[in-house]
Amino acid sequence: MKRPLSKRQQTILNYIKDFMGKNSYPPTVRDIQTGCEISSTSVVDYNLQILQREGYLQRRREVSRGIELLGESAASTLRNLISVPVVGNIAAGEPLPLVNTEQWNDTDFDKVDLPPFLTKGKENVFALRVKGESMVDALVGDGDLVILESIEQPQNGDMVAAWLKDREEATLKHFFLEGDKVKLVPANSYMQPITVAAANVSVRGRVVGVVRTM
Repeated sequence: MKRPLSKRQQTILNYIKDFMGKNSYPPTVRDIQTGCEISSTSVVDYNLQILQREGYLQRRREVSRGIELLGESAASTLRNLISVPVVGNIAAGEPLPLVNTEQWNDTDFDKVDLPPFLTKGKENVFALRVKGESMVDALVGDGDLVILESIEQPQNGDMVAAWLKDREEATLKHFFLEGDKVKLVPANSYMQPITVAAANVSVRGRVVGVVRTM
């Protein structure tokens, strides 16, 4: 049986619910400190530990927005789950041969139901299963699902699913356009970037969320 929450803990829990309802993603500890007018982040952290222990939420400390509501606390954010197709695997390492990504939208795939905050409120999203460790420094590991928004024109620094036309391979990397070249950069200091002609790269999606395996 859960213990009664203190006034401050209830205020923090209500703030998290309201924030996620408005923004479709969780607040940071600093957001909570400011929004609840709390003296320090350490006080916020202490109360979040209690909320986690009592089963209201869970946290991933290595992620700045790593709060996830649980049970009844999550009801308001989980009512409208979004069904996202899992269209295949994506290499976070050496590129993998894949069916041409033009066919991703023309096939029946398994689906995963996700809360809105994981898709950042986007509608044209799909998921890929990560194979490899080249994005571990961006907290994307082997076996994780990445949620992507379908786009063709990313910004420099975006994490993207890139289709390498001449190789008929796809890879998950950070995107940088440099003149007539594209540099696809891993988030792993032990791996090297891939530099190719811009004409040979087709971006199929930009990562907006990650579902991590335990």
